[in-house]
Amino acid sequence: MTDIVKQAESYEANELFDIKNSYYIGNYQQCINDAQKEPPNYGNLRLQRDIFMYRAYLAQKKFGIVLAEIKSNSAAELKPFKLLAEYLQNSGDRSLILKSLEQELESMYEINHSLVIVAATIYNHEHNYESALRVLNNDDTLEGVALSLIIYLRMNRVDLAIKEFRKLREKDEDATLTQMAQAWLNLAMGGEKLQEAYYIFQELTDKYGVTALLLNSQSVCYIGQGEYKKAEISLRDALEKDSNDIDSLVNSLYISGHVKVPVDVTKRQLNMLRDAYPNSDFIKTYNKKEAEFDLLSQSYQ
Repeated sequence: MTDIVKQAESYEANELFDIKNSYYIGNYQQCINDAQKEPPNYGNLRLQRDIFMYRAYLAQKKFGIVLAEIKSNSAAELKPFKLLAEYLQNSGDRSLILKSLEQELESMYEINHSLVIVAATIYNHEHNYESALRVLNNDDTLEGVALSLIIYLRMNRVDLAIKEFRKLREKDEDATLTQMAQAWLNLAMGGEKLQEAYYIFQELTDKYGVTALLLNSQSVCYIGQGEYKKAEISLRDALEKDSNDIDSLVNSLYISGHVKVPVDVTKRQLNMLRDAYPNSDFIKTYNKKEAEFDLLSQSYQ
């Protein structure tokens, strides 16, 4: 019986590989296209395909599709993504959504991987890293460990991120998530590690295709090395893939002073960010600094 279960898990893993891989490297439309092909009615396969399909829709900010299609009688593993859609779509007071999330976590008697990932994602957005890590503590899946690594990097705890990477490598050193985690670590370390990170992103591009996420990641390597012209080219290609990608827009704005971008173009990029992502950390910080600068300027008039 154990052999049969292992065979089933191996079969599902192989069937889901392209779908998951497309999601992880940022090829969200390909993930959706593959997930919408008629899946075999084998074990948990159909549910897992639906999970990644809805996650890809969320990544594309198509919240309405997720809200409309995931209903009260949907599978328990799908419902958390409706909560995430409500959170991401809501730009105002999210206290009720956070309260609902806490109630869901309190009533979770056995690990619901989807709920754990959604909770950690929301807490990450809220900069509540302690709660995110606490939720992830009991999730030893490859994705759960990778998310813990990302949160440690956001906390500037490279030492703890390295420990999470070792767990990933023990689980599956060839997995796309493990390779990307290695590149993220290299970016955080800087110096000579930046070139190693670039090669990892390039290898993923060569194997699985070009995406805005991978191009933007390569641009970060160039920025860290002071190669702003090369970064500009990578970011231009990234924005051709996804003209509304926040990371590519922010990085383009950052390098504009180094590559002598016309002022009107820089202002346009800033306005695009303000229009598309008014509640992002970048715009909130920018607006705050702008107000402080204006106040300081008035004192010298």
